[in-house]
Amino acid sequence: MSAISLALIFALATILMAEFVNGWTDAPNVIATIVATGVLSPKTAILMAVVMNTLGAMSGTAVAATVGKGIVDPSALTLASITAAMLSIVAWGTFAAHAGLPISKSHALLAGLAGAAFAKGGWQALQWVGWEKVIIGMLLSVVLGCVASYIIGRIAVALTGASKPVRTKRMFDRLSIVAACFLAFNHGLNDGQKFMGVFAMTLLAGGVFQTFEIPLWVVLICALTMALGTSAGGWRIIQTLGSRMTRLQSWQGFAAQAAAGFTIFGASSFGVPLSTTHTITSAIAGAAASRRMSDIRWIVLQRIVMAWLITFPVCFVAAFAAARLADALF
Repeated sequence: MSAISLALIFALATILMAEFVNGWTDAPNVIATIVATGVLSPKTAILMAVVMNTLGAMSGTAVAATVGKGIVDPSALTLASITAAMLSIVAWGTFAAHAGLPISKSHALLAGLAGAAFAKGGWQALQWVGWEKVIIGMLLSVVLGCVASYIIGRIAVALTGASKPVRTKRMFDRLSIVAACFLAFNHGLNDGQKFMGVFAMTLLAGGVFQTFEIPLWVVLICALTMALGTSAGGWRIIQTLGSRMTRLQSWQGFAAQAAAGFTIFGASSFGVPLSTTHTITSAIAGAAASRRMSDIRWIVLQRIVMAWLITFPVCFVAAFAAARLADALF
């Protein structure tokens, strides 16, 4: 077996490792509210997330195309630098999961690719048209998630204010299950596709593909890998979002899930790779604020935001340094 084929296999393996970590650490964001409100048991919620994430990941390639050929110049990446970028994502994502921090693996991925490409091609290696989509996604994910969740929460209170508490809870429990399925599907539709794009880009760099394409077998491999990671669950992140940052009632859980689901769906329709973590977290904050601002534990939210802010520079620098070292050695 040639050295280049060994390098390709190792690069693809690290991409799947990163996809597994993505499923393992992002699934808690999807099911945190429905578990915290007691609507579904953790095991049932994870099973639902596995199924819906997989279906979502297999339902489109617009985001994959943006990540695979619209963020960095593929010619600026080598198999060694791609491997370096993926390992930086795995390391940072694993650390954050053990710390119970819901960081954005999307930003970790994009920063890792940018750092690896910058190590070889400098600023010219970055595709600024694609980065416009990323920046728009970063802003919209936080603003729309929070505002939409707040509005849905206030509407829910206005419509059910005179209803009996037991009847209201039963209704929102059912609606929460529907919203959770919708959110999990859209999580797969956006997050699941990102690593498909990197997988296809790596096959192009390794000479397997002559042009950028995302065949069905790439979609299946990445979707199933994310499903496997999702099945592992990330309980510390569930606790952070579902009970430490705030305590939600079922109507608030529905508001957060519906708002996040529609925000992610809209972004995916335009191929925008937004942060599902930021979207869901801000939606939970908006749902909590729809009852009263004091329901948010600001110390916990501040810790989460700090982890968001350092994710991009940490992964960029780590991938840059690792790519320089890898290219020098290999």
